[in-house]
Amino acid sequence: MIRLSLFCFALLGCSALFADDLASRPNILFIFSDDHAIKAISAYGGDLAKVAPTPNIDRLAHEGMLFRNSFCANSICGPSRATILTGKHSHKNGFMRNTGKGLDQSQWTLAKTLQAAGYSTAVIGKWHLMSEPQGFDHWEILPGQGSYYNPDFIQQDGKTKRFEGYATDLTTDKSIAWLEQRDRSKPFLLMCQHKAPHRTFAPPLRLLDAYDDVEIPEPATLFDDYANRSVTLATNEMEIDRHFDWAYDAKVRKDERGDVKLPPPDRYGTPEYNRMNAQQKAAWDAHFGPQNQEFLKEFAAGKMTERDIVHWKYRRYMRNYLCTVKAVDENVGRLLKYLDDNGLAENTVVVYSSDQGFYLGEHGWYDKRWMFEESFRMPLIIRWPGVAKPGSAPEQLVQNIDYAPTFLEMAGEPIPAEIQGRSLVPILKGEPVAWRDSLYYAYYELGEHAVPQHFGVRTDRHKLIHFPVSGEWNLFDLQSDPQEMRSIYDDPDAKEIRDQLTKEYYRLRDVYQAPPLPKPAKGD
Repeated sequence: MIRLSLFCFALLGCSALFADDLASRPNILFIFSDDHAIKAISAYGGDLAKVAPTPNIDRLAHEGMLFRNSFCANSICGPSRATILTGKHSHKNGFMRNTGKGLDQSQWTLAKTLQAAGYSTAVIGKWHLMSEPQGFDHWEILPGQGSYYNPDFIQQDGKTKRFEGYATDLTTDKSIAWLEQRDRSKPFLLMCQHKAPHRTFAPPLRLLDAYDDVEIPEPATLFDDYANRSVTLATNEMEIDRHFDWAYDAKVRKDERGDVKLPPPDRYGTPEYNRMNAQQKAAWDAHFGPQNQEFLKEFAAGKMTERDIVHWKYRRYMRNYLCTVKAVDENVGRLLKYLDDNGLAENTVVVYSSDQGFYLGEHGWYDKRWMFEESFRMPLIIRWPGVAKPGSAPEQLVQNIDYAPTFLEMAGEPIPAEIQGRSLVPILKGEPVAWRDSLYYAYYELGEHAVPQHFGVRTDRHKLIHFPVSGEWNLFDLQSDPQEMRSIYDDPDAKEIRDQLTKEYYRLRDVYQAPPLPKPAKGD
């Protein structure tokens, strides 16, 4: 009897210690957007910062750490999410493209580990991994890309339910609702994942005119001729000029996405416009109708050159894109206010990131995919009160394979050997640490936007891109050519750095156990 009592006492003591340990672990709020270019975050600086500030995301940077050199491993939506959950490159976690059977979640994932460690876990919003979420106590996700207006959410019971409103607001509403009802005896991992600012860049009604009177600066490379680099650049299908959908003449161009939002009305924002209710459509028409009529009058009169049309499309694209970003920023503010109002801010790590960057007219493009800086870079801002120095901006080369091990170390959990990333905790703590000198990139999609499979390595100054199918290599000096307009791969003076990066490229492929490269096209 005495032995049993001692055993029970010891067990209760261990339980109390575990409870105390669990309570001391930080909450993790992961706010994730889709296709958010760092140039559209004012904390990162640049011309857009002056005309389209993001004060709430900037607040995180002022109160935490902004990573200057943050990159993705594969610039496409689903694979980036899989990389974050697994801490592994696409070829190792098996989710290499936005197609297939979905993420195999029988493998190790961050969510399953933190859930088993005692965290309350939830994912709300865009999922895009095709298989059903695992490791989450609660989930409510958009099917596929989801819709901006009156979106459907797949519920945890497998049923799909439509909610009236705007996706960014609703995702935040649902995130706050979960925070309200969660098990408060546990720390939490909440992944609040927005659809915005993904195509078709449909703003909330309250912000439709937010940038109507703002002059949006154009990138210097808007009319890139794609010379002096891989021949594959010129065959792309993601140009604002030739490929940004619009319906100025339905007989000439079939508008399937409604990027530019021109009439006739049933083609404004297919499928976005067609799922709006009458009140939403009326507000939409009142905003875009007069602007469209003015443009169509000029176009019909033959007063617009091809370049004039590109300028107009760029302005329409950017105003809508920045409006969706503004809505994301407003909702980041709502989440920060909730933490403040409920005494959670001091023990909650807040992370803001996006699945990759995005082209805002650079090289004449929208979309992502290429290893060029605008889509390769991804935002990463981490506020960790009492740990990350406010206003700090480290220069180390970090990648989304690093997120999972970082969250594990924050939560006091061991990092499995299979993880290919490194914890950022030493950097967050301001500790001296030997860090990587290069990053590996791989893009595996087959033909989407006519962007070829390509692979590469980036250091602090140089970038080497390999196009195996065309047999080409491009090399850029990011210091002298930050816009990546001319490959120096064949320059005699570049031989030393070319040899160094080629060796490093193959070394990284070996370290990360990359699969065989695609075969060159016949005749190459």
